[in-house]
Amino acid sequence: MSLRLSTVILPYRRWHEGGRSAWTRAEELGFHTAYTYDHLSWRSFRDGPWFGAIPTLTAAAAATERLRLGTLVTSPNFRHPVTLAKELISLDDISGGRITLGIGAGGTGFDATTLLKNGQDPWTPRERADRLAEFVPLLDRLLTEDSVSHAGEFYSAYEARNIPGCVQRPRLPFAIAATGPRGLRLAARHGQAWVTTGDPKLFENGTPEQSVQALRGQTEKLTEACDQLGRDVNGLGKILLTGFTPDRGRPLESLDAFVDFAGRHQELGFTEIVIHWPIPDSDFAADEKVFEQIAMEAVAQLG
Repeated sequence: MSLRLSTVILPYRRWHEGGRSAWTRAEELGFHTAYTYDHLSWRSFRDGPWFGAIPTLTAAAAATERLRLGTLVTSPNFRHPVTLAKELISLDDISGGRITLGIGAGGTGFDATTLLKNGQDPWTPRERADRLAEFVPLLDRLLTEDSVSHAGEFYSAYEARNIPGCVQRPRLPFAIAATGPRGLRLAARHGQAWVTTGDPKLFENGTPEQSVQALRGQTEKLTEACDQLGRDVNGLGKILLTGFTPDRGRPLESLDAFVDFAGRHQELGFTEIVIHWPIPDSDFAADEKVFEQIAMEAVAQLG
């Protein structure tokens, strides 16, 4: 499978003050998919503007024609599978079948605490993994069956109706973010793609070479998970969301730097590289001219 290049557009700008133009420009530049974060707020953007993922993607669907759109990633931290399914079916319909759902267990940021009662502890990593393990199969059913009833440990549904279902059949694709064994098995069973940001333990003090080795280990474990289910791992997309490996922003410093970075990860089996749309004075600052050159020329050089 040839390498695809996609982007993440963070929802921090008002739609009519630069928000819309980023999505239309992403289509013009030829990106395969434009994703957005599905958070209530995020890290350094905590005290600034931040808009909802689903409404933003709905507007982007109306403003574009060919560009695939998606979340990277949605989590159970503040989502319920029944209401999310209804929104996704509507979004898939409005976009004409151009939606990918990136989904993962979520982290310990603002999403994990905003809905808590005062003094209540956030979910532990195990609790988040437990919820995702119930969330994904239930969402799978909600997007493929006309009526679903479910009484689980965390989620319930009683005759939840989702007619007419997704434009994409049997449902829109899932890109499941995972690094641990349970998550990788979930990706192998329910995913059309797998997402990783690398090994977070290496971000501060690791080297790019160590990161490549860690990613190789993750892809090997994904292969093992697929083998256990009798699934060909080559049928599963492998997505690397950049910006969280020891390389940080260096791959966006020049076209040659990005081609070298992407080529090394393509050799590991990655089928899609995702780069952040430049945001001045942030962790995702980058030269916009270089960014656009990468968008227009990198894939052709990688072959």
